[in-house]
Amino acid sequence: MKAAITGACGYVGLNLVRTLLDAGHEVLALDRVHSSHLDPRARWQELDIFDAGALHRALDGIEVVFHLVAKISLLKEDEATWHINVEGVKAVADAALATGVRRVVHVSSIASFDMYQVNGQTIDETAPRSIDAALPVYARSKYAGERELMERAKAGLEVVVCYPTGVFGPEDYGWPMPHLNGNMIDAARGKLPVMVEGGFDLVDVRDLARGLLLAAEKGGNGETYLLGGTYISMIDACRLSASMVGRPGPKFMLPMKLLKGIAAITGPLARRMGKESEFLSEVALDTIETSPRIDHSKAVRELGYQPRPIEDTIRDLLIFGIHHGRFLPEKKGAVQGPIPVPEPDQPKA
Repeated sequence: MKAAITGACGYVGLNLVRTLLDAGHEVLALDRVHSSHLDPRARWQELDIFDAGALHRALDGIEVVFHLVAKISLLKEDEATWHINVEGVKAVADAALATGVRRVVHVSSIASFDMYQVNGQTIDETAPRSIDAALPVYARSKYAGERELMERAKAGLEVVVCYPTGVFGPEDYGWPMPHLNGNMIDAARGKLPVMVEGGFDLVDVRDLARGLLLAAEKGGNGETYLLGGTYISMIDACRLSASMVGRPGPKFMLPMKLLKGIAAITGPLARRMGKESEFLSEVALDTIETSPRIDHSKAVRELGYQPRPIEDTIRDLLIFGIHHGRFLPEKKGAVQGPIPVPEPDQPKA
């Protein structure tokens, strides 16, 4: 397979590049900024997906496009988020049609399902979608982008849409680390005494990458697939992480009712100053409170998708963090004591 990946130098992209290469496929990595962690076996090209001429040239001869470019936002309205998540999908789909690309695998989000209607219940691919104008822009834009892609399918383009849940795991070179990975590393460092009430379905980034490859190879044309892992409360995930290096982890949960009361005061104040809190925002807290259980049995049944145990992912994340300096002391001159490298669970006698 000759594959192109848009957004190839992001967290998911870097893992997907490696997964495709290890499976024997040719990979063209497309992104606006190069990453020093990009697998050297991939062919790299700097690209803005809104540069139509460059996009057409890049996709010439490509069989499958994995579209990862997106903008995440906690705002109710944001023009840039809508432009990238909707117009960006249109641009890539139109270029794929024009250049003879056979299939586009689009990475959407579980946010494209209306979590307020679902309200913490189990969802599958038939759950209600994010069409209400009162929903956050990210949720609405991800579903709107998906609809644009499906319109191009009517012209003969094969499309498959995948919905990751909360992505976490090793090979995360971002600094600071995104919230899920950062929370688990901080818990293992003894830097997270409390945790918010609520939980997420968490999927290993490597399992997600494998699921996207399976969607390209086995997914039905026009089909959609939830790519989930394990639902766990965030305090349990952080305590599990801390326990692997001999620490207790967060001692108690902050009640959602208390946090939402604080957010109702701080949110409007932050917006008046042209800012938006990433943690204490109504949207962020609603996302946690309404986070659903995920039924990914369709992907298991039709693609052969099999996520690994969450314990394995947390252990690999900690090992990655230890080897890449995520446990070094923050203060100059401070000395970090030895950190035990987590070992796989030993079989009981």
